[in-house]
Amino acid sequence: MSKKESVLIRVNSIADYHEALQLPKPLHPLFSITDFSKNKLTHPAVETTFQLNLYCISIKEDAQCVLEYGPHQYDFREGLMTFFKPGQTISVDPEAAHAEIGYSLVFHPDFIRTYDLAKKIGGYSFFDYQVNEALFLSDREKEQIRNIGKGILSEYENAIDSYSQDAIVSFIDLLLVYSQRYYNRQFITRKVNNLPLGSRFEQLLDQYFDDETERNGLPQVGYFAERLNMSKNYLSDLLRSQTGESAQNHIQHKLIEKAKDLLSSSELSVAEIAYQLGFEQPQSLNRLFKKKTAISPLEFRRRMTFNNL
Repeated sequence: MSKKESVLIRVNSIADYHEALQLPKPLHPLFSITDFSKNKLTHPAVETTFQLNLYCISIKEDAQCVLEYGPHQYDFREGLMTFFKPGQTISVDPEAAHAEIGYSLVFHPDFIRTYDLAKKIGGYSFFDYQVNEALFLSDREKEQIRNIGKGILSEYENAIDSYSQDAIVSFIDLLLVYSQRYYNRQFITRKVNNLPLGSRFEQLLDQYFDDETERNGLPQVGYFAERLNMSKNYLSDLLRSQTGESAQNHIQHKLIEKAKDLLSSSELSVAEIAYQLGFEQPQSLNRLFKKKTAISPLEFRRRMTFNNL
């Protein structure tokens, strides 16, 4: 059989999701949970990219394949979780192994729209992580997640009443709280692997300012994340776990240090320094400098000049 081109499928509803993966019809128009031990997901016959306009949380434990995680590889059998939000795309290899144990939760944004979770969910940065930044679970964590999954599945399969949605949303809320806790644990337990990446970020940041061919405006978190094979949010959360500061804060600190060097060692005007560092407007450097140091660039220069007299 000749190789077919990859196809794109837009998934806008729970019904679309079930149809695309050849699952039984959903029991709720805005929410679905699939137990892999009872219903296997069916991969498309050709390589397919899904544009998912739903939230999707998957817990898998035993698929016979490995996943790249930074410079390392991990087996699916360790147990992992992945998170997707509306608007993201998922590529599916028709030859990829299926998970035999776990759950897949899918829900439309309208399912949580009237709940506090609708506001909270945007604060969970792991929805913007890449697949190779999945959450790997310990045995104890897997058991806790299984119990939450069983609770959700029980509510889903019961007859819908006035409490069903409240109960399921509460379970999802708890699931995300645990997921945040487990990610914070993962940053700590994988610290040996992560530390070289943090050092590499600092090296890339120095290189950006030292090499004019690399510099193109103000340094952006995405620029460094791409070179470290990470998503922006994962890089920022990783650095925050190690240093207490986000990637953006690291960049701003470096900008201020570079500005201080130029203010104290050159006769360039503040405007010239701003343009050299990548600011489009000198006022932007002034605002950032004062925010970080409580004084203006000119006041810093005056102080340095007075101290050197």
